[in-house]
Amino acid sequence: MSSSSKPPADTPPASFIDVELEKLLNREATAFNREVEVERILKAFKLNPYDILDIEENASQEAVKRRYRQLSLFIHPDKTSHARAPEAFDILKKAESELSDKDKREDLDAVINQARSMILKAMNLPLSTPNTDPQLTGIEPPYKVRLRLQSNELLIDEEVRRRKAIKMNLANEGLEARKKDEEVAAKKRKAQDDKQWEDNREQRVDSWRTFSKDTRKKKKTKVAILG
Repeated sequence: MSSSSKPPADTPPASFIDVELEKLLNREATAFNREVEVERILKAFKLNPYDILDIEENASQEAVKRRYRQLSLFIHPDKTSHARAPEAFDILKKAESELSDKDKREDLDAVINQARSMILKAMNLPLSTPNTDPQLTGIEPPYKVRLRLQSNELLIDEEVRRRKAIKMNLANEGLEARKKDEEVAAKKRKAQDDKQWEDNREQRVDSWRTFSKDTRKKKKTKVAILG
């Protein structure tokens, strides 16, 4: 009888165990990466859709849509247990929607181009300098980081101006509304005064008749006394 023990007949081979372990580790890694991506989107600069989608500013419209599809499937609330996955999903959708809007994307690109011009001028470089120029690729912080930061500052300024304009418009609308309310109230008061004047017409006529009658009596009395 051999002293070596054999594994039970129902024990799976080592290769099968390794494959299943690898699958389990991959699932855990994928779940972790999904949560990391959710956190990245939540922390992304909300005024810059490029930052939210983590895509280059010169990306084609097809590239934007493809990137959105990839991320939306990856962080979909049905596929991750992250509590704020629905919020991240909505932020992602809004970013894609803004980049799909021709006018909004042109406005955003104009701000980014302004940021690029400011960086190049600060470095005494011509505006025609390509992004691949060694003077841009070898700087610290990296050119792309500088561009994002400068763009974000300009976008914040734009958002502040936009909110002030909205606030001013609301204030003006409130002032106009108050003026209209005052006009309506004045018309109501006038209508009430006119109605009250008409309602008291008979009373005023009776008072005048009584006054006239008393006046005639007094005149007759004086004439009689003098006679």
